Amino acid sequence: MNDQNLLNRITVNPAIAFGKPTIRGLRYSVEWMLELLSSGMSAEEILADYEDLEKEDIQAVFLYAARLSQVKRMSVAVA
Repeated sequence: MNDQNLLNRITVNPAIAFGKPTIRGLRYSVEWMLELLSSGMSAEEILADYEDLEKEDIQAVFLYAARLSQVKRMSVAVA
């Protein structure tokens, strides 16, 4: 699966997960998946616990996070 197909698995909908990026419009946020992985859960454990997730979803989360880390500067509005 190419990068664009993986990134298409990450969706943003204001009505789901407070508008945070999620996996395929499900209520699994990219943030939540990264927290599971950083806590020590393996991809295999996550896939076993959440049967509606697919291996490509985890790859998409990693790719999305990698792309976010490439941002050099974010503009922030100051009130």
